Amino acid sequence: QVQLRESGGGLVQAGGSLRLSCAASGRIFSNYVMAWFRQAPKKEREIVAHITWSGSNTVYAESVKGRFAFSRDMAKNTGYLQMNSLKPEDTAVYYCAVAPFLSTNPTVYNYWGQGTQVTVSS
Repeated sequence: QVQLRESGGGLVQAGGSLRLSCAASGRIFSNYVMAWFRQAPKKEREIVAHITWSGSNTVYAESVKGRFAFSRDMAKNTGYLQMNSLKPEDTAVYYCAVAPFLSTNPTVYNYWGQGTQVTVSS
Protein backbone atom coordinates (compact mmCIF):
# COMPACT_ATOMS: atom_id res chain seq x y z
CA GLN A 1 0.00 0.00 0.00
CA VAL A 2 1.34 3.41 -1.01
CA GLN A 3 0.09 6.72 0.33
CA LEU A 4 0.98 9.99 -1.40
CA ARG A 5 0.94 13.53 -0.08
CA GLU A 6 1.50 16.57 -2.30
CA SER A 7 2.69 19.95 -1.12
CA GLY A 8 4.08 23.15 -2.60
CA GLY A 9 1.13 24.55 -4.49
CA GLY A 10 0.10 28.18 -4.25
CA LEU A 11 -0.49 31.44 -6.06
CA VAL A 12 2.21 32.80 -8.33
CA GLN A 13 2.42 35.44 -11.04
CA ALA A 14 2.97 34.47 -14.64
CA GLY A 15 6.64 33.82 -15.29
CA GLY A 16 7.20 32.67 -11.74
CA SER A 17 8.19 29.29 -10.33
CA LEU A 18 6.89 26.71 -7.90
CA ARG A 19 8.18 23.35 -6.74
CA LEU A 20 5.71 20.62 -5.93
CA SER A 21 6.63 17.70 -3.72
CA CYS A 22 5.06 14.27 -3.53
CA ALA A 23 6.02 12.35 -0.41
CA ALA A 24 5.28 8.65 -0.52
CA SER A 25 4.85 6.24 2.34
CA GLY A 26 5.13 2.58 1.63
CA ARG A 27 7.34 0.69 -0.77
CA ILE A 28 7.81 2.04 -4.30
CA PHE A 29 9.53 -0.55 -6.44
CA SER A 30 12.13 0.57 -8.95
CA ASN A 31 9.93 -0.38 -11.89
CA TYR A 32 7.01 1.69 -10.61
CA VAL A 33 6.11 4.95 -12.25
CA MET A 34 5.29 8.21 -10.51
CA ALA A 35 3.39 10.83 -12.43
CA TRP A 36 2.01 14.31 -12.06
CA PHE A 37 -1.44 14.96 -13.43
CA ARG A 38 -3.40 18.17 -13.40
CA GLN A 39 -7.03 19.04 -13.73
CA ALA A 40 -8.37 22.50 -14.47
CA PRO A 41 -12.04 23.38 -13.89
CA LYS A 42 -14.34 21.78 -16.46
CA LYS A 43 -11.42 19.99 -18.09
CA GLU A 44 -10.30 16.38 -18.07
CA ARG A 45 -7.40 15.25 -15.98
CA GLU A 46 -4.22 15.34 -18.06
CA ILE A 47 -0.77 13.97 -17.49
CA VAL A 48 2.00 16.50 -17.00
CA ALA A 49 5.03 14.27 -16.59
CA HIS A 50 5.97 10.82 -15.47
CA ILE A 51 9.14 9.18 -14.30
CA THR A 52 10.17 5.61 -13.71
CA TRP A 53 11.17 5.32 -10.08
CA SER A 54 14.54 3.98 -11.16
CA GLY A 55 14.99 7.30 -12.96
CA SER A 56 15.69 5.73 -16.30
CA ASN A 57 12.90 7.43 -18.17
CA THR A 58 11.17 10.80 -17.78
CA VAL A 59 8.47 12.00 -20.17
CA TYR A 60 6.79 15.40 -20.32
CA ALA A 61 3.65 16.67 -21.94
CA GLU A 62 4.38 18.98 -24.84
CA SER A 63 2.71 21.87 -23.05
CA VAL A 64 5.28 21.81 -20.22
CA LYS A 65 8.38 20.56 -21.99
CA GLY A 66 11.33 22.84 -21.33
CA ARG A 67 9.58 24.54 -18.40
CA PHE A 68 8.93 21.71 -15.93
CA ALA A 69 11.40 19.23 -14.50
CA PHE A 70 10.51 16.04 -12.66
CA SER A 71 12.99 14.51 -10.28
CA ARG A 72 12.88 12.06 -7.41
CA ASP A 73 14.87 11.34 -4.30
CA MET A 74 14.70 7.63 -3.67
CA ALA A 75 16.20 7.94 -0.20
CA LYS A 76 13.39 10.31 0.82
CA ASN A 77 10.76 8.46 -1.21
CA THR A 78 9.78 11.83 -2.66
CA GLY A 79 9.14 13.13 -6.16
CA TYR A 80 9.52 16.76 -7.13
CA LEU A 81 8.05 18.82 -9.94
CA GLN A 82 9.96 22.03 -10.57
CA MET A 83 7.73 24.37 -12.52
CA ASN A 84 9.32 27.41 -14.16
CA SER A 85 8.02 30.10 -16.51
CA LEU A 86 4.50 29.41 -15.29
CA LYS A 87 1.58 30.51 -17.42
CA PRO A 88 -2.05 31.20 -16.48
CA GLU A 89 -3.02 28.07 -18.41
CA ASP A 90 -0.99 26.02 -15.93
CA THR A 91 -3.61 26.83 -13.30
CA ALA A 92 -5.07 23.54 -12.03
CA VAL A 93 -5.14 21.09 -9.18
CA TYR A 94 -2.00 19.01 -9.45
CA TYR A 95 -2.02 15.38 -8.36
CA CYS A 96 0.78 12.89 -8.00
CA ALA A 97 0.06 9.26 -8.67
CA VAL A 98 1.86 5.91 -8.80
CA ALA A 99 1.36 3.04 -11.23
CA PRO A 100 3.03 -0.35 -11.65
CA PHE A 101 4.05 0.46 -15.21
CA LEU A 102 4.49 3.37 -17.62
CA SER A 103 1.25 4.85 -18.90
CA THR A 104 -0.41 8.18 -19.60
CA ASN A 105 -3.82 6.72 -18.78
CA PRO A 106 -4.96 7.90 -15.34
CA THR A 107 -7.03 4.74 -14.81
CA VAL A 108 -3.81 2.73 -14.65
CA TYR A 109 -2.62 4.68 -11.62
CA ASN A 110 -3.84 2.99 -8.47
CA TYR A 111 -2.41 5.37 -5.88
CA TRP A 112 -3.23 9.07 -5.79
CA GLY A 113 -2.52 12.05 -3.59
CA GLN A 114 -5.17 14.51 -2.49
CA GLY A 115 -4.01 17.22 -4.89
CA THR A 116 -2.54 20.69 -4.48
CA GLN A 117 -3.85 23.86 -6.08
CA VAL A 118 -1.61 25.86 -8.39
CA THR A 119 -2.90 29.24 -9.48
CA VAL A 120 -0.99 31.43 -11.93
CA SER A 121 -2.16 35.00 -12.25
CA SER A 122 -1.64 37.06 -15.40
